[in-house]
Amino acid sequence: MLRRLIIVALLATGLPGPLSAQGGPPALSVTVAPPLSKRIKAWDEYSGRFEAVERVEVRPRVSGFIEEVNFKDGSLVNAGDLLFTLDKRPFEIAVESAAAEVTRQEAQVLLAATEVERAEPLARSKVMSEQVFDQRKASLKVADAQLLAAKAALEAAKLNLEWAEVRAPISGRISDKKIDPGNLVSGGQSDSTLMATIVTIDPIHFEFDVAESDYLRYSRLNLSGERVSSRETNTPVRLRLADENDFMHEGKMDFVDNALNERSGTMRGRALFDNKDGLLAPGVFARLALFGGEFDAFLVPDSVIVSDQARKIVFTVNAENVVTATPVVLGKLSDGLRVIKSGLKADDRVVIEAIATPMVRPGAKVTPTPGTITETVAENK
Repeated sequence: MLRRLIIVALLATGLPGPLSAQGGPPALSVTVAPPLSKRIKAWDEYSGRFEAVERVEVRPRVSGFIEEVNFKDGSLVNAGDLLFTLDKRPFEIAVESAAAEVTRQEAQVLLAATEVERAEPLARSKVMSEQVFDQRKASLKVADAQLLAAKAALEAAKLNLEWAEVRAPISGRISDKKIDPGNLVSGGQSDSTLMATIVTIDPIHFEFDVAESDYLRYSRLNLSGERVSSRETNTPVRLRLADENDFMHEGKMDFVDNALNERSGTMRGRALFDNKDGLLAPGVFARLALFGGEFDAFLVPDSVIVSDQARKIVFTVNAENVVTATPVVLGKLSDGLRVIKSGLKADDRVVIEAIATPMVRPGAKVTPTPGTITETVAENK
């Protein structure tokens, strides 16, 4: 009875009481703003590892005993640097023998040429039969051929002597030696001895796999003219190493495979990065951001996103100033704001303040105050 008298007295004096004249709590004041409309650059992220642009297994072209190792394990080498020296003595002897054979064949050619020259007038005067003269001319041609063969054998011997010095075929970082001095190596065959490996450092490749759904999306964007295929242009990419928070390294696409992997259902892609400081090494894991085109999107502060069981929602205020739960599909962060892929319209009034107040719930009556959504930080790439 006393409570009723107090309420009546408060209403009569016009003072605010615990309940409104309609029997409910007073409308809560909230700040609302339309979502920020912006054209967004899409960056799709993939995991992968670095691979050397060139990788060479150093193997001998000739067989022999290793006499010297002329590099430090793991060092940088230049193309043409001397790596291994084989025992040259057998090859030097072979060169001398081949040179002697050339000299002998030159003498044979000279003798055969002299005999032909002497026989020519005798053949004209019929003193010598044409058959004998033809035999002497044939002997000269045979001698010439044998001389050419001897010269070729000499060049082969010189080449083997040259190959006794195993040199770096490319510039890069060499592995440790796989065999020590004094060992016999086998060369010139498919099972020749592995002596070391060399990988190039700068530039360096990054290989990754793209899901079939992403590959189809890129293909459709290319067909519509919204994004040029990476097969036709050097699509920009960015890279983040395991100990980095931002995508700091810039590169470009330089290869897309010609078929999807039937087992994994993915398409292999490859990007190229400069590596002048040698920070990036083959086998290192990293995350790559691939430019995926541009699209128009709405952005809201990440703080206004509310979880409702298995979906994400934002609170909006309708024309009757009633709070409505609007389901949305989220994208990535951009300029400190959350990209909304779908669910919002340009004229929606999104509640951007007083979200945590228990009275802000679907169906609640509120008093909206206009606000603005602004970008806060640099783009998170």
